Amino acid sequence: MTTTLTTTPLAPLLDRLFAQADAATSPAIAGVSREERERLMHSKTEYLRFYGLLKDLWLPVSRETGMLLYMLARNAKARNIVEFGTSFGISTLHLAAALRDNGGGRLISSEFEPSKVARAREHLSEGGLADLVEIREGDALTTLATDLPATVDLLLLDGAKALYGDILALVEGHLRPGALIVADNTDYCPDYLAHVRAPGSGYLSIPLSAELELSMRLA
Repeated sequence: MTTTLTTTPLAPLLDRLFAQADAATSPAIAGVSREERERLMHSKTEYLRFYGLLKDLWLPVSRETGMLLYMLARNAKARNIVEFGTSFGISTLHLAAALRDNGGGRLISSEFEPSKVARAREHLSEGGLADLVEIREGDALTTLATDLPATVDLLLLDGAKALYGDILALVEGHLRPGALIVADNTDYCPDYLAHVRAPGSGYLSIPLSAELELSMRLA
């Protein structure tokens, strides 16, 4: 049995995109000290400037995380997915492939960097998945605040780390019981982890690695 993820045109496209991601550099961020990067990574007021400096970097999920996203979305029979942080669209392609193989659906993704939005849309068209995806350009605190599906089956958090809790709060009322939340780079998100792991939070949550957290909405 074949899947959209493992056949043409998506499989060779992903191979090419992962290679491009590995080779990408960012002159803008090269001159920023490690200490300043750490400060900006945790900032709730300067995240737009920080990720603007990173606009040439792809910041993709790993190949393993991409495969995991596909498998989780397929197993959950997801029809409505929300993604925070499109970047160049690698994670978006994995999730959209799952929607295709689930029989269709809608993926709402948010990215504030216009150049990344344009490239991600090109990649989705090349992969034959553009019809399933709406990329909302702008700050996700605004773009994801309205017009979400009544029920969301899966939420991916992979944008500005300091905002994970705020984005979850925007989407939370739409998460169906059993909905999954995948959060990447959670080593930068202690407040988010404390929330989803707290007794009585409405979630069951486990770390899948040092950086990746999987949570399930209980009610």
